[in-house]
Amino acid sequence: MKKVLIITYYWPPAGGGGVQRWVKFVKYLQDFGWEPVVYTVENPDYPILDKSIGEEVPKDIEVLKHPIIEPYGVYKKLTGKHKNEKIDANFLSQGKKMAWKDKLAVWVRGNVFIPDARFLWIKPSVKYLSKYLDQNHIDAIISTGPPHSCHLIAYHIKQKFKFPWIIDYRDPWTQIDYFDDLGLTAWSRNRHITLEKKVLNACDIIVTVGKTMASDLRLLTVNRTEVITNGFDESDRIGHGQVTDNYFSVTYIGTMNDARNPEALWKAVSFLKKMNHPLCKELKVNLVGKPEAIVSDSVTYYDINDLVNFIGYVPHKVAIKYQNAAQILLLIINRTSNNASILTGKIFEYLASGRPVLCIGPNDGDAADIIHEAGAGVVIDYDDVNAVVEYLKQNFERYKSGQLKTQTSGIEKYSRRALTGKYAELLNDIIQHK
Repeated sequence: MKKVLIITYYWPPAGGGGVQRWVKFVKYLQDFGWEPVVYTVENPDYPILDKSIGEEVPKDIEVLKHPIIEPYGVYKKLTGKHKNEKIDANFLSQGKKMAWKDKLAVWVRGNVFIPDARFLWIKPSVKYLSKYLDQNHIDAIISTGPPHSCHLIAYHIKQKFKFPWIIDYRDPWTQIDYFDDLGLTAWSRNRHITLEKKVLNACDIIVTVGKTMASDLRLLTVNRTEVITNGFDESDRIGHGQVTDNYFSVTYIGTMNDARNPEALWKAVSFLKKMNHPLCKELKVNLVGKPEAIVSDSVTYYDINDLVNFIGYVPHKVAIKYQNAAQILLLIINRTSNNASILTGKIFEYLASGRPVLCIGPNDGDAADIIHEAGAGVVIDYDDVNAVVEYLKQNFERYKSGQLKTQTSGIEKYSRRALTGKYAELLNDIIQHK
C-alpha cells in the first residue's frame, strides 16, 4: 500500500471544526489504497478538546509526534490571563473594541509570529521528520493549514527529499478576512506574501475547500489548484426514524463572534416578541458552541434572553444530535469583506441532517450556491430583518401543521468517503507524474 505523510497541527484530542477534515480523510484513505502516516504536535495548546473524535481514527495508523514551543504564554502574560487558560486562535479576528494589551498581542502575532504562532515548530519538525524519512519510505506529502507553518515544514521536506507534495488550504493565508487587521509593517506584510508564494509555487497541487478560494489562489500561482470541499460522514446521517424537538427550535452549531453575530435574527425575534406572536411561546434559539460576549450582550439588548438557550461547547457527537433534532438550522457567514469565499464545514453536516437551513449571509457566495443547489433552505441578507420575520412566521405555520421539512438533492458527492476518493485520485496522479 502506498504511504502519504500528513502534516497537521490539529489532531485528536483537539475539538472544533479544524480537526474534522483530516480525521475523516485518514479514516477512509486506506479504502483507496493509501496508508496515512500522521505527523502532529506532542504538547499542543488546543482551545477546545473533544476526545471522542479520536475514536474515529483507525487503530493501526502511525501517528508521529514532536514537541512544540507554544508562544501563547507571552500573550497570556501581556493580557493578564491565567497560564492554564485556553486561548482561541480566533481572537485575532475579533479586532473590534480590544484593550491595548490585546492590540499589542495581535501586532506581535502578525509581525513576530510569522507565518503564525506555530512558527517555532518548523525547524524542530524538519529535523525530526528528516531523520524519520531517512529510515522510512513514503510516497507523498500533504500539509494542511492553518496553521500555515505546516506548509513551511513540508516545503523544507520537499526541498530535501523531492517527494510529491499537496498543500491543503482549509482557510486562506494572506487573503484571510482579518489579514489587514494584524497591524502589519511593510516588511512583515511582504514576508507573509513572499512565504505564501514560495510554498504555493513549490508544491505539486493545491487543494482548497471552496471555488472562490481556489480562484483567489490561482491569482497567486500557476500551479494546479483543485477543490475538495469539507463534507459529512454517512455514519452521522439520520434515518427515517428521526425525532425532532418538540418545540420550534432554531439551532446554531459552532462559534459566534462579532463577525458572526446574527443581528437580523435578534431584531426579528425581538419584534415578534413585542407583537406577542404565538410562535414566541414555542420558540427557542439554541446556540451550541462558544459565543463571544458580544453575542450575549446583543441578546440582552434586544430583551430576548428567555428565547435564547446558550448551551456551550459539546462533543461533536452531541452536536450532531442537537443538529438532527432541530426544526430549523441556523448558518451565519462572517460579515467581512471577502465573505463570498467562506464555506464553513458545518454546512455539509447541515445538508445531511435533512433539516431546513436559514443562512444569514451573502446571496452570491459559495455557501449560498451550495444551499440553493441542494434545495436545503434560504439565504437572507444580514440587514433584511423583515425577511427573517416572514421566514420565521411561515415556517412556524409549517411546523404547527407538521410540514416543516426539506428534500435535499445531489448531496452524496459531499460524503466523506466520496471526498476521500477524490483525494486519493490526486495522490495517484502526482506520484505517476513525479
